[in-house]
Amino acid sequence: MEDRIVSGETQREEEWAELSLRPQRLSQYIGQQTVKENLTVFIEAAKMREESLDHVLLYGPPGLGKTTLATIISHEMGVNIRTTSGPAIERPGDLAAILTALEPGDVLFIDEIHRLNRAVEEVLYPAMEDFCLDIVIGKGPSARSVRLDLPPFTLVGATTRAGMLSAPLRDRFGVVSRLEFYTHDELTEIVTRTADVMNASIDKKASKEIARRSRGTPRIANRLLRRVRDFAQVRSDGSINDKITNEALELLQVDKEGLDHIDHKLLLGMIEKFKGGPVGLDTIAATIGEESHTIEDVYEPYLLQIGFLQRTPRGRMVTYKVYDHFNLEVPDV
Repeated sequence: MEDRIVSGETQREEEWAELSLRPQRLSQYIGQQTVKENLTVFIEAAKMREESLDHVLLYGPPGLGKTTLATIISHEMGVNIRTTSGPAIERPGDLAAILTALEPGDVLFIDEIHRLNRAVEEVLYPAMEDFCLDIVIGKGPSARSVRLDLPPFTLVGATTRAGMLSAPLRDRFGVVSRLEFYTHDELTEIVTRTADVMNASIDKKASKEIARRSRGTPRIANRLLRRVRDFAQVRSDGSINDKITNEALELLQVDKEGLDHIDHKLLLGMIEKFKGGPVGLDTIAATIGEESHTIEDVYEPYLLQIGFLQRTPRGRMVTYKVYDHFNLEVPDV
């Protein structure tokens, strides 16, 4: 059972060689300066007191480094990390199996923590606050409650939808940090570092171009770099320059603002079928054939960030910037 809900083996220092694309220390982590500085202080204080780090909640759009930060926390604290996700923990017994297997000081990382069911959450409350488990043995009149002590541990929860966390769970996190989109300069540095780790030759213009089209997200930047590297190897001499980068990204249908074909379908669909809005999220989802929560979690945050989309009480609306981007005439109001 536990193998199904907890990733393979615990990760120790010697295993970090296999995760070389991920930074190993907070000092190597690029971007998220405020979060990084705060975590540095909290980790150092916990180590000075010889205590476990307080529970940490990381939230923000996907691909910004929540999983990487969780692993860095365990590495900085010098402890194991156990990894699972909210949907994988179906029953209280699943969570109990994970918690009782923890060693003192371990980090338990739960991705998509907002998807924990209520029964599992109830078991988690005393584990987070008092490091104990309340287990009911038997049924009916003969049932009795047994309290098991747990070793001190640090729960790191990650979510793209902090608003869906129940208040009692959210309040039990001592450290709550929001991850923001990255700047072009930060993404350029990330692309350059990743290329170096992959032993790929890349010039500064190419790094900047990939960064500019990465939607403020390191995961997308690294994915685009891998695909551009493929084009460079097959259609050029293997070195990544500005020319091959632009050719590759055009073929990948990623435009100068980082918008892909789904973004185009979404924005142009709103203009062509709903005169730019306002239109409801479910209607947009049905029109372009995507799940509404995918649009809300994956596509909307960046479109809102760059000012291409607005949320209003009546629904979503495109802005004048969209008409400029697609060279369309702004309709008369």
